[in-house]
Amino acid sequence: MLKNLTIGQHYPVDSVIHDLDPRVKIMITMFYIVSLFLINQFLAYILVVAFLGLIIGLSKVPIKMVIRGIRPILVIIAITFFINLLMTPGEIIYELGPFNITREGIRQAGFMAIRLVLLIIGTSMLTLTTSPILLTDGIESLLNPFKKIGLPAHELAMMMTIALRFIPTLMEETEKIMKAQKARGADFESGNLIRRAKSLVPLLVPLFVSAFRRADELAMAMEARCYRGGDHRTRMRALRIIKIDYMAMMIASIYFATVIASRVYF
Repeated sequence: MLKNLTIGQHYPVDSVIHDLDPRVKIMITMFYIVSLFLINQFLAYILVVAFLGLIIGLSKVPIKMVIRGIRPILVIIAITFFINLLMTPGEIIYELGPFNITREGIRQAGFMAIRLVLLIIGTSMLTLTTSPILLTDGIESLLNPFKKIGLPAHELAMMMTIALRFIPTLMEETEKIMKAQKARGADFESGNLIRRAKSLVPLLVPLFVSAFRRADELAMAMEARCYRGGDHRTRMRALRIIKIDYMAMMIASIYFATVIASRVYF
């Protein structure tokens, strides 16, 4: 299941979305995330799905790969769904022991489940279509205005990108450790929730050791290449906004305005 995680992975292919400026893609992703929390009608999700489908189609990322990224969070989606279903007050339609299922609870649970699925798919498209180096440059460029108040824009962008980059690596490492532990008789699947949590302790210790070892190796490699932060750093490819980027921002602005209108008038 862990190998299905798509956040942090990059899918290199020649497409319109891949060629967009990383700053534009980051801004569009932010618009998209905000729009998900502005929606208050189920019909408005049709607009979100259409916008997301347009991005996936233009990116040439296989739809199977996009959907595969939902599998690791199905448990989180299910927990969120049932918490909202059973804990939301309102008009009671069914009593389930000490809990009540309300009409408002069903609506809220459906909203949260759909929102989480679309949120994961949308944010995954950012990393799938943007290489780690371009993502770092884009984040740093957007944070540059905050340097005047002492914000280390380059270092912060570098940390965020490294964290995203190492998510698939750590997941792969976790998968290897789990297989090694199972070969030695470890059981991660049977028993109640508390027993499963305790069985993860032998997994966490070697995982943390491996993570710290990789961090130390990365630091040594960066120092060996004379990395000294963002001061006086040059780039092989300078970021430049072109016509296609303006068109993408215009389409995203129209989408965002339509979402706001749907919330106000419907």
